[in-house]
Parts: sequence; structure tokens; C-alpha cells
Amino acid sequence: MLPWILAAVVILPIAEIAVFVEIGSQWGLWPTIGTVFATAVVGSILIRRQGRNIFNQVQNELHAGRFPDLQIFDGLTLLIAGALLLAPGFITDAAGCLFFIPFIRHFLLTSIASFFKLRMSAINRSISQPREQTIEGEFADVTENHSSPSKFGSKLPPPG
Repeated sequence: MLPWILAAVVILPIAEIAVFVEIGSQWGLWPTIGTVFATAVVGSILIRRQGRNIFNQVQNELHAGRFPDLQIFDGLTLLIAGALLLAPGFITDAAGCLFFIPFIRHFLLTSIASFFKLRMSAINRSISQPREQTIEGEFADVTENHSSPSKFGSKLPPPG
């Protein structure tokens, strides 16, 4: 997890600056700045429009007595898309635009769901497997014969 955080905090801004410099040298200063502002404005309009649509879908699901899990996930991904589009930069704008594509959102949802299913099945397997040696078996020689050394090299005093 730490490498992903490091990449987001250190490498992404450096990459954004490099892309700004490259595009700015080809397009010029004002078209580059205009493009960044335009993506922020268009992104906010799209977020507002799709957000209302998702809000209506959530209400419909709740009125039908169903939990709106897919709509909540869509809302969260659109929230992330909005944050990415409002952040200045071409890389974050491209990533934010990807979240508007329903196929990408569906792929992300299935990837996250399969990741958690694998993690939960691994946890369940580790819980359900019998331990090879129980605690009583591990310390049986110490409790049966009080004069035998324990694992830590000391002798236990006799009980009583």
C-alpha cells in the first residue's frame, strides 16, 4: 500500500508538471491553461448531470425496497472523477474522464469485489484450518513435568 501512496504523492505531481511543460511548449501557455480550465468546467457539468441521475436511481431503488449498492458505487466513482477533473493536470483529467465510462466503472467494481472475495476466502481458510499443535500440546511437557526446562530456558517451580 505504501508504494501506491508514495506514487500518488510524489511521482504523480512530477509527471503532471512534465506533461504541463511538454504540452505548454507545443500548444503555448494560454491554450494549455484554457484546456485545464475547460476540463474543470466540463467535468463539473458532467458530474452534476450524472450525479442527479444517480440520485434519482438511488431513490427509485429505495422506494422499490432494494439496497442501491451499484448506484452508491457509481456515485462514489463520480465523486472521485469530479475531484480528479477539478485537480489541475492532464493525467488526473484523463483518469477522471475514464470514470465517466460505465464499462470502466463496472470493471473497477468487479475488480474490487473479486479482490475482497479472494481476501475473505483466504481469511476464512486460515480460520477454518485446524492448528497442527494446540496450546495444551505445546506446553504439555512443562505442565506434566515441572522440573523440565521451558522453552525459555528456566525451570518452573513445583505447584503449591
